[in-house]
Amino acid sequence: MANKHFRVVAMVSSSNPKAVKPVLKQAVVKGSIKEAEGEYIVEAEMEGDSPKELNRALLSALRRAEKKTRLRAEWTSDDGTTQRFFDYVLKKTTKASPPP
Repeated sequence: MANKHFRVVAMVSSSNPKAVKPVLKQAVVKGSIKEAEGEYIVEAEMEGDSPKELNRALLSALRRAEKKTRLRAEWTSDDGTTQRFFDYVLKKTTKASPPP
């Protein structure tokens, strides 16, 4: 299956933020990582099979560095479909409506 392009906006919080920062820097090649009140705000572009797989891979890598890490992420595909995750769980899918 061909890789698809996704935009992610995420909040990463952890009991040890210094441990997860190097993992975030490695994962986020195209984008930015900002620190705000002990959390990281990630805005990036990633490629993969699906938002679910990208989210799982990112959270698994973060949790290898620090087990008590939480990820709230919103993945948007090129067609405008947005999927929101809390940790590994898909919470909501929103499809873009066509312009009027």
